[in-house]
Amino acid sequence: MDHDSRIACQQILRQDASVFSMQQMDLPAELAAGLTAASLFERYLQHIRRFTLGLIRPTCAEGQVHFRLLGTRLSLLAFDGPRAATEGKAQSLTLAISGGLLVQPQSCDRGELTFSCEPLAETVRLTLRLADFCPLLLGSSKPSPGRKILYRFTQAAIHKVVTLRFLARLYRERAGKNACCRVVPARWEQGEDI
Repeated sequence: MDHDSRIACQQILRQDASVFSMQQMDLPAELAAGLTAASLFERYLQHIRRFTLGLIRPTCAEGQVHFRLLGTRLSLLAFDGPRAATEGKAQSLTLAISGGLLVQPQSCDRGELTFSCEPLAETVRLTLRLADFCPLLLGSSKPSPGRKILYRFTQAAIHKVVTLRFLARLYRERAGKNACCRVVPARWEQGEDI
């Protein structure tokens, strides 16, 4: 069974120089059977490891998640959680950013990564959302144009590719290997596109 789908995507730099990035896909309900926010999160961790060829190894222990560099204890990103929530039929799992080499040291207590599944009339909406993230590459709440460009073509680009490929892979696994996903721009929040 082959289907076509769309992944809506937005990545922006807010006025306070925090990053907002969201990717969203509506799956036909029959293709989304068994998906939950928790299973989306688990699959994402597996995808990170596979996509980076094991260079980045997500680890979960004692209420924290770390994205560690291969063979080291260095965390690129550290999170507290995950914290589960339910609102109506929608489920979400949120990890609060708590540190890591890629985060501005003065902003380790800001930001979160959220995975959600929301049943709609005939589809299930899958959303991955990164909000209030303060990347080290930007340096401060007033990054220079050079730092913005560096961030845009490195860390922001990698995050976008990883997330889009994750959703596309999930879609092909459920709809068939020939199923096609198109990426379409979306506008949920205001800010400077990255």
